[in-house]
Amino acid sequence: MSSAARDRDRTSSRRSDVAPRTGDLLVFAPLAIEARAVRRSVTRGTVLRTGGGPERAARQVGAVEAAAPRAVAVTGFGGGLDPSLSPGDIVVATEVRGPSGVRPCPGAELFAAELRRRGLPARTGPVISVAHLVTGKDRRRLAERGALAVDMESAWLAEAVGDRPFLVVRAIVDTVGSELLSPSTVSGGLRAARTLRRAAAALDAWVDALGAHQVLLAAPRSFCAGVDRAIEIVERALDRHGPPVYVRKQIVHNVHVVQDLERRGAVFVDSATEVPEGSLIVFSAHGVSPEVRRQADERRLRVIDATCPLVTKVHAEARRFARAGYTIFLIGHEGHEEVEGTTGEAPDAIRLVDGDASDDLNVADPSRVAYLTQTTLAVDDVNEVLTGLRERFPQMSGPGSDDICYATQNRQDAVKALAHACDLLLVVGSENSSNSNRLVEVSAKEGTPAYLVDDENDVELSWLKGVATVGITAGASAPERLVDRVIASLRGLGTLEVEERQVVDESMRFTLPVELRDVNERTR
Repeated sequence: MSSAARDRDRTSSRRSDVAPRTGDLLVFAPLAIEARAVRRSVTRGTVLRTGGGPERAARQVGAVEAAAPRAVAVTGFGGGLDPSLSPGDIVVATEVRGPSGVRPCPGAELFAAELRRRGLPARTGPVISVAHLVTGKDRRRLAERGALAVDMESAWLAEAVGDRPFLVVRAIVDTVGSELLSPSTVSGGLRAARTLRRAAAALDAWVDALGAHQVLLAAPRSFCAGVDRAIEIVERALDRHGPPVYVRKQIVHNVHVVQDLERRGAVFVDSATEVPEGSLIVFSAHGVSPEVRRQADERRLRVIDATCPLVTKVHAEARRFARAGYTIFLIGHEGHEEVEGTTGEAPDAIRLVDGDASDDLNVADPSRVAYLTQTTLAVDDVNEVLTGLRERFPQMSGPGSDDICYATQNRQDAVKALAHACDLLLVVGSENSSNSNRLVEVSAKEGTPAYLVDDENDVELSWLKGVATVGITAGASAPERLVDRVIASLRGLGTLEVEERQVVDESMRFTLPVELRDVNERTR
């Protein structure tokens, strides 16, 4: 850098140190090296060098009022308390702990997820602010309190923020295995400066997403009776028999549910042949074919069946139509576990229709044709396929009542009622959840963009730019707590108003298998 350029940089630093401009964002950076790294990336606000330590930080309280920004961020270096942190890692504070108490930072998860999408090693957790450099025993003591990183400014700066959106972003320099004054400090500092500069570039995306938002909650949403029953079956099996309890495939299609049950001792397998002989196995809510049951018998497995009763109904219909000599058109998605289980009931009679009815569907006797459907499809899509099938097979028979799950229907109706009032819709559910994917499609057909998210970490800041109203729903296999987490993360962007839009009440409840019921449940 030329001497003239250095002079300009020093002049710029001095000017921003004392005269922050009004704008979207005020960024505090304690040291000159931190301010320079951040200033090179931030375009939507003012970077103010505060000086290091609590006394200098406390003197900057008035700067917030002077600048009147929409949001405030504290950026800079920090010390790692968690042994898994390395120099250059980014910690985004979920809360800042200091002498005056705890300041929550509800926008942390959204921002950290944005950093990870940009290839940065970002973590979230509590950051604790102290008045002195931390080494040795002090570092271990703070780590025992559950803090992820330590700094010397954030808590004092947070006192000036008020109710504005607030971020604390710290690039780790020193760690448990590499103290601040060790020979590795220089290399750690260089890595931290590079990642801090890259992290600061994401602040513009955060600013674009800021604002007052209204959240419209679709109701009903989240767990249906079949999912509730399936999860409770595994939980009771674990309580009564102890781990391991083997589960064929995912009990329901949600990664969080599966991980929770794995932590309790459930073991998920792809095939009954993987289970040790004589062990306990639970069949998932999606149902299994007779071949899977035969494999379980061969291995003398103790079986608890968590198949949703509505799927069991489709299996029974498949057997009935097959016994009567019908060709059965099964409307569903190839490879889905429910489709595989149903097909296994009558493999010679069933023909899968995946998409539309334009495929080669020639049959020996057009007068003996029937249809069944996967329970988690979009109602409108099924009706479109059925229209095509009925044109070709006017005498086609069907089930005594609709195969589409009541919960699938209700959640789709709730999305239709909500979509036109939203700028976008977030559907909480896992990628392999058929009913969750259908909710995304239903919203798109109504003209409202929709995104499938496993949790708040999948919400992209760019989706929220210019958005005032966000619709939120959840697939029938997604826990309600994930909806709560998404809402909590949106609170970090500004004021949030939440309203629920109820379409229909759900009171359906399925009984548990008799072997898992309590005594009073058996006598009801």
